[in-house]
Amino acid sequence: MAKIVDDLIQGLQEIIDYEQGKRKLRVDQICVVPLSAFSAEEIRNIRKMLGMSQSSFASVIGVTKKTVEAWEAGTNKPSGASARLLQLIKENPEIINSLWEPRHVS
Repeated sequence: MAKIVDDLIQGLQEIIDYEQGKRKLRVDQICVVPLSAFSAEEIRNIRKMLGMSQSSFASVIGVTKKTVEAWEAGTNKPSGASARLLQLIKENPEIINSLWEPRHVS
């Protein structure tokens, strides 16, 4: 509890110092990496690099097989969360391992 009180007192003192011109305000800026635009060939290459069928790939990333087919045909382009997920997978292919669990069927 004493740490919380100490932190509050320190924070209040920083505000007072700022108001009196004794301290500059520290601003942290977050820059979000823009979404990539993926070509049909890039999407196909990502999927093939992972050694996955269209069905498996679609299932793992949470879209339908028809969606993956349309992306790879160039009919549609991924956007929003799908584009971000493709970007993450392209930059860190090992991330796919956390999204699926291979099972051997006999």
